[in-house]
Amino acid sequence: MKVAGLIFDFDGVLIESEFAGNRHLAELLTRLGYPTTLEQSMARFMGLSGADFVAAVERWIGRPLPSDFSVARAAEDARIMAEGIDPVMGAVEFVRHLPPALPRAIASSSSTRWINRHLGHIGLSAAFGAHVYSGKEHVVRGKPAPDLYLHAAAAIGVPIERCAIIEDSAVGATGAVASGAYVIGLCAGSHCADGHDAVLRAIGVDAIAHDFAEVARLLA
Repeated sequence: MKVAGLIFDFDGVLIESEFAGNRHLAELLTRLGYPTTLEQSMARFMGLSGADFVAAVERWIGRPLPSDFSVARAAEDARIMAEGIDPVMGAVEFVRHLPPALPRAIASSSSTRWINRHLGHIGLSAAFGAHVYSGKEHVVRGKPAPDLYLHAAAAIGVPIERCAIIEDSAVGATGAVASGAYVIGLCAGSHCADGHDAVLRAIGVDAIAHDFAEVARLLA
């Protein structure tokens, strides 16, 4: 298959936010009386947003979210928005060396405000322009439904079957596979522990890449 369009997840693919975010979430839940390890947080919550994220946390703790949970999460988000987050190794160089005419988009569970802030921080705002799509804002059903990927493909004018999607999370990979695109499971971020590639393979991704050099080879 010759790829005619490229769709990126964001957190854990382009920026190193998954490890820090899930570490904070695990520490917060534990502090509130619901012991949670980093590994449990990543397994249960990574890739979710909005109502799906809230529902997953509430299932885990067995009750509605306490008010101090939201306050603490908002404070952490504000801190990270102010400081910025570093890119995944090799991500910036990979994007900057894409053919200028290759259509590309971001399809993320995060808000466009979050994505655009951190795209600016790593110097990639111009690489995606207006093609930044959020599962919270652009579709009714976010990941793991395939809707956001289908929306992004339509927006860049490329049939989903001619697109490649780069995903790191089980939730995201599930939706990406269901979309009908060629899916690369990326295990380059610091949050990807041993065995994460096997998790993505079991979901049905077409290929695994452990760094962006492997992504480039797969797409060559």
